[in-house]
Amino acid sequence: MRKILFILFAFLAFTKGNAQILDPAKWTTKIEKKSENTYLLTFNAVIEKDWHLYSQFTPDGGPLPLEIIFKDQKGNFTLVGKAKESKTTTAFNDVFGVNETFFHDKAQIQQEIKITNPKTTKIETDLNYQVCKEVCINLEKKFTFTIPLNSKIAKEVVLKTDTVKVDTIVSKPAVKETVIPVKSEVEAAKPVTQIGLWSIFFIAFLSGFAALLTPCVFPMIPMTVSFFTKQSKTKAKGIRNAIIYGISIIFIYVVLGFLVTWIFGADALNALSTNVWFNILFFVLLIIFASSFLGAFEIMLPNSWANKVDNQADRGGIIGILFMALALAIVSFSCTGPIVGTLLVDAASKGGIAPIIGMFGFSLALALPFMLFAMFPGWLHSLPKSGGWLNTVKVVLGFLELALAFKFLSNADLVLQLHLLEREVFLAIWIAVFGVLALYLFGKITLPHDSPMTHISVGRLLMGLLVLTFTIYLIPGLWGAPLKLINAFPPPMEYSESPMGFGGSGVKAATAILPEGAKSGPHGLVVFDDYEKGLAYAKTVNKPIMLDFTGYACVNCRKMENNVWSDMRVFSILNNEVVLISLYVDDKRELPKNEHYISKTTGAEIETIGDKWTDFMISKYKTNTQPLYVLTDLEGNSLNETTPTISYVGVDEYERWLKTGISKFKK
Repeated sequence: MRKILFILFAFLAFTKGNAQILDPAKWTTKIEKKSENTYLLTFNAVIEKDWHLYSQFTPDGGPLPLEIIFKDQKGNFTLVGKAKESKTTTAFNDVFGVNETFFHDKAQIQQEIKITNPKTTKIETDLNYQVCKEVCINLEKKFTFTIPLNSKIAKEVVLKTDTVKVDTIVSKPAVKETVIPVKSEVEAAKPVTQIGLWSIFFIAFLSGFAALLTPCVFPMIPMTVSFFTKQSKTKAKGIRNAIIYGISIIFIYVVLGFLVTWIFGADALNALSTNVWFNILFFVLLIIFASSFLGAFEIMLPNSWANKVDNQADRGGIIGILFMALALAIVSFSCTGPIVGTLLVDAASKGGIAPIIGMFGFSLALALPFMLFAMFPGWLHSLPKSGGWLNTVKVVLGFLELALAFKFLSNADLVLQLHLLEREVFLAIWIAVFGVLALYLFGKITLPHDSPMTHISVGRLLMGLLVLTFTIYLIPGLWGAPLKLINAFPPPMEYSESPMGFGGSGVKAATAILPEGAKSGPHGLVVFDDYEKGLAYAKTVNKPIMLDFTGYACVNCRKMENNVWSDMRVFSILNNEVVLISLYVDDKRELPKNEHYISKTTGAEIETIGDKWTDFMISKYKTNTQPLYVLTDLEGNSLNETTPTISYVGVDEYERWLKTGISKFKK
């Protein structure tokens, strides 16, 4: 009986010790013969509730995308196109400033291959992917597909995973800036998608309103409404025709959004929006659009288009009204085209029906005045007269297009890591753009199509003050201020000429001289990224070690560094009382061949630096989650007995945990 109890106790202890080793995606595979030498490989995943698995199309600079590696491909088989995916969700990640694309509940990846070597009997693959909830885990799984011997469709078979390699664990944030643990990423990301669509609608609606106030559109309101009221036999018919006209405007732009989505596809648009060359191309286009708005030249569609459409508008009836709406779209293109183009690209980056939602919001703002003034023609007398203020609206839009252009150039620079448009340069450009816009609104600068002014209106003065305030707000960003109002636009703080601010004044600089093997980390803290070197230094200064298991793509790691480590109470401890060792478990640098080994804990082959630190974390601390912090003495023993490790917490709890461990070290 005692032996049975001992075995049961040991089993429970083992189970508890390994309870945090997570593997939330269960995979099955199948192979289907399509023709004599082509096959379709399918990977199916069932994902545990509240977990996400990231798509191969999630952009650089955010979570790690799924990757399929085909072994022994050369001379044996070729890939037919890109691997196709089942339905995904796209949501904005406010920490990395990019959209992330992911699966939830289930995922399917399909890759067609063509056999070029008749002797090929199997296809071996490595599947690298990231799954996330409160934490994220990078996993590598190996699958083998056996080529069917006959032409029948192969039955679905579950293939054993030869090796499961646990690499990266990245804690995920809630949507809002916060330092309390999140419940689950699904709860965070789904609202982001909904908010994203609503934000697209409202931004598009405001853009449509701005387009309405341009010289190409505004004068058309009284002309068009007067046409409907005079040409219609009754007031009711005039109102009806104006409503049809407004609905026709909405129809035209919504069809445009639908065509963009249908022709290119949501996933393709999302992938395109993060492409380097596309971002550079759109930067050039926005510079052209901005130059047009500022008065350098006019962008117009061929006059023949407008003439043909105008002729069709004379047909009368609903068809004639539809062509009148199309004529408005063509004639006003020089003002609306740049706005529509910008909206479509921004909406396309969200994927799904976002382009349709964007065009609906834009066209609704454009169409409403025509319908409302037809219903209440007396309102026409309250409309301000056309004049120089219309060109002012157009010029302001030109400045906004100019500022936005550099966001797309920044995207390309970030992906290529050229460091040509770092944070300080980007902010300097924005300060210059909005500073000149403020001068323009104050009447100190005039542009080619501006009317002579003897004074500026109160409205223009107030808008100038608003722009000037925003410009002044940007200036401290050159010295390291976070600028949370525009967090998603400039490059991140670490992508700058001086991550610690000019002269180190932007943050608390820890030390001017770094020990051998150390580097400058967050807020100028001295950080080691190699355990052995950090341990050796800790022994020379007789300080406890704080192990920071982190990752380059770790969202909550960055949040902890920005929100907790930056607090003066915590910073002082990290700077003066411990030796900080940050071990990056997603470091893909190859270990020397003589340092490769098989993990005794997971059975995986340890090939990279990240593999090594992951194996260390799992074997020593029985977890694969991050961020993970451990305080140890110089022999590697945990100093906090009741809470040996700590993760994503607030400042007060983190400070108490540090002080408890350090006090034990000093005894």
